[in-house]
Amino acid sequence: MATTNARLEEIREQTRALCAQFPGDYWQEADRNRSYPQEFVDTLTEAGLLSALIPTEFGGLGLGLTEASVIMEEINKSGGHSAACHAQMYTMGAVLRHGTEQQKHDYLPQIAAGKLRLQAFSITEEKAGSDTTSIETEAVRDGDDFIITGHKNWTSRIEDSDLALVLARTSAKGEDKTSGLTLFLVDLRQVRSEQPDALKIVPVRTMFNYATNQVFYRGMRVPSSAVVGQVDKGFRYVIDGWNAERILLAAEAIGDGYWFTTTATNYANNREVFGRKIGANQGVQFPIVDAYMKVRAADMMRYEAARLFDAGEPCGAEANMAKHLSSEASWAAANICLDTHGGYGFVDAYDVERKFRETRMYQVAPVNNNLIKAFIGTKVLGLPRSY
Repeated sequence: MATTNARLEEIREQTRALCAQFPGDYWQEADRNRSYPQEFVDTLTEAGLLSALIPTEFGGLGLGLTEASVIMEEINKSGGHSAACHAQMYTMGAVLRHGTEQQKHDYLPQIAAGKLRLQAFSITEEKAGSDTTSIETEAVRDGDDFIITGHKNWTSRIEDSDLALVLARTSAKGEDKTSGLTLFLVDLRQVRSEQPDALKIVPVRTMFNYATNQVFYRGMRVPSSAVVGQVDKGFRYVIDGWNAERILLAAEAIGDGYWFTTTATNYANNREVFGRKIGANQGVQFPIVDAYMKVRAADMMRYEAARLFDAGEPCGAEANMAKHLSSEASWAAANICLDTHGGYGFVDAYDVERKFRETRMYQVAPVNNNLIKAFIGTKVLGLPRSY
């Protein structure tokens, strides 16, 4: 355990040092312009941090999700925004556990070396929403290829990615509604050079800088070698990515929570009104303490979920609970931080309003907290299904 703790602290310090090169004004400008923070992503890539989950045999660090979650946490804890690069972490689960040996040898070394980017996870559709088994994007076999046609409405970072994981229906929905979906690892470089009309990307401007898009697949041809695992079994592979995604985003929310409580504490220790520090007032002090304790409690669930994932044990309930608790804790901390700063919290120079907007997402994505409650109610407590 001591070695593990020492390794985690080493990763924290390395990530923290790199993030220190990108202060608040860097993120303010990226947010203002809705621009992709390429310099930041390149810096983490060159340091090997974004290849944390790739085995050493392919040039990665060979670490677990626990270590990867610390990297994501520290980015947000430093005042940054990990949305620019987190997908390269959670998409690894599907590729590492279910990808073919050819896919691993073709792509993983190049991803680890920073020559390729896997930042796009193309799953969600407008009609289906969170009901992934009802997606309508189709992949029809044509000889040794598949032709993908359909529309995805939340595919982030695809313009800044060389590869994308795309989920499509390959056979009709049957009694087992999770069957009939296939996961493809698409080489976007090939598509862009050989089939430029087969992929239409429409950027979507959101309340914070997330580089998300609508994507239209218009008869996009991909080889059968792009299939991850088995045809029609893709939904199960996506679940691996979902659990990793929930844990990593929980860590990001934890990072935000610590940033908000630290920022609020620092301001309360320095701001003087009526002749004394405002932090001496219990009306200011106690809410910060409450928020901090909520973040600490959620942090423990994050570590438990990550431990189970790394051990290869079932972790769906824990991953979901970690995401729920951390998102609620970070949002509570965000509000307390804004209250502590008063009017200054709305001024972009303080970063509070930017981080306030960014952390709000965690309650609704990658899954709405109400759906998590429904999952825990039925899968853990055995209550009747509501959907």
